[in-house]
Amino acid sequence: MSTERLRRPASRRSLRLGETTVTHLPDGVVQLSVPGWLSGSTAADWRARADHLDASGYLVASIGGLLVERDGRALLIDAGVGPVAAPARAGARVGALRGGDLPASLAAVGLSPAAVEAVAFTHLHIDHVGWAWHTPPGADRPLLAHAPYLFSEPEWRERALAGAEGPGPDVLAALEPSVRTVPDGEEIFPGVRLQLRPGHTSGHASYVIEGGGRRLIAFGDALHSPAQISHPEWSAAPDIDREAGVRSRRDLVRELSEPGTLGYGGHFADVVFGRVVPGQDGPRWQPVDS
Repeated sequence: MSTERLRRPASRRSLRLGETTVTHLPDGVVQLSVPGWLSGSTAADWRARADHLDASGYLVASIGGLLVERDGRALLIDAGVGPVAAPARAGARVGALRGGDLPASLAAVGLSPAAVEAVAFTHLHIDHVGWAWHTPPGADRPLLAHAPYLFSEPEWRERALAGAEGPGPDVLAALEPSVRTVPDGEEIFPGVRLQLRPGHTSGHASYVIEGGGRRLIAFGDALHSPAQISHPEWSAAPDIDREAGVRSRRDLVRELSEPGTLGYGGHFADVVFGRVVPGQDGPRWQPVDS
């Protein structure tokens, strides 16, 4: 793997799972301060992993969504952050943020927003629900307002607990008419089912996509960096329940180690698709591009 890929945001990438195609659609990028963002890690840990850090010493986190296409139908998992930008601030756990590319990413794969029949969310943080409430220039409603918004039942029920990373009351009110809640294990699209994976938020969900004898786990913010594969005890600063988050990450790493199992980490720099393989220092992330 080229270490340069660990220091740049993800480009558009696709995989085939039998009859299903999954595509990472870029929306933007955010810098994460380490060790501040990943509790339990140390400055020494990151000196040993300098290949993960950009020239300013930040962890590079991609922002975007996962497009799932099958039989002429399209589902979107997460919706980026939207057309926003913010500079880095000294001492903050988040550095510079930029979003807004999702409409162009959809157009690049030949789809209009209207072709997306539903939007499934891993959780209620602003860098995942952006285009569910942002309105593109010249439009009179949000980019994805025509589609139902799917959340796990506990995530929407406990939406007030999303914290500083969650949308405010006005945005929640705007989302609510489109929301449909989904129980653990329900199939929401052919070959796609919701799997609860709490810890980052109360009802954080992953989505398991099966096809062609393989499965892909879109695991949202259960993991923010490939470095956590060998260190699932490292918690993200916003995790609402750190003990549950550690359990979820350990379970996830075990699942990703199973034969025929791939993962999608939307924040994983330019290595968003991969598998977990044995390494000298424990399990590690191996990028997969086909």
